[in-house]
Amino acid sequence: MKTVASYNIKGGVGKTTAAVNLAYASALAGRRTLLWDLDPQGAATYLFRVKPRVKGGSEKLIGGKRPVDAALKATDFDNLDLLPADFTYRNMDIDLARGGAKKAVRTLSKLLRELSGEYDVVFLDTPPSLSLVSENVLHAADVLVVPIIPTVLAQRTFEQLVDFLAGFNGHRPRVHGFFSMADRRKSLHRNLIATLPGERDDISATAIPALSVIEQMAVERAPLAVYAPHSSAARAYDALWAEVAGLLGS
Repeated sequence: MKTVASYNIKGGVGKTTAAVNLAYASALAGRRTLLWDLDPQGAATYLFRVKPRVKGGSEKLIGGKRPVDAALKATDFDNLDLLPADFTYRNMDIDLARGGAKKAVRTLSKLLRELSGEYDVVFLDTPPSLSLVSENVLHAADVLVVPIIPTVLAQRTFEQLVDFLAGFNGHRPRVHGFFSMADRRKSLHRNLIATLPGERDDISATAIPALSVIEQMAVERAPLAVYAPHSSAARAYDALWAEVAGLLGS
């Protein structure tokens, strides 16, 4: 089983959109796929029409008092399940800290191992932060997909994340940055999209456009490929999935 996390320190950059569309692409390709919504706002849970409720909440799930597979929910799509978020996830840092310093950053990895025989790929949709939750995600992930709005400050944030990961001992995820909310009418966006992938091997040339069809996901409550399969945005996510699948070795 491989784990892919959609992560950025900043919010509002397209993490959930990427997680939902990549998870759907994985399932469509025949892989047994799980999306774990780790954000207490529960956007991915909402998009997949699942109730934002985890029996026993974060405390019992993280504490091992409730099996992970008991919290799994089916979606409307073949090969794709969801582990929903609810508002108790706002306390997940506290629940993780109860495990002690050594265990605290590897709790999610341990929980995911319980599912290793059930899924081929697990996607993690993460809250924007540097916290115990995010450190758990960074330790658990094989590939970290990082949406980057084509601006100088977003580039700087990406570099800060890469520097932070460089200090990890042992396992480090493969970082795969991609451009999100790209507006080619803006010269800065065009310039960064044209130059950064040539300067860094951890940033893809794939650019997800800033289009209203993506915003419609919250109305349609479905992945792009379901209601707008021929859109340029859906094609861009298909290209991104091909890259991620290659990094996973499949």
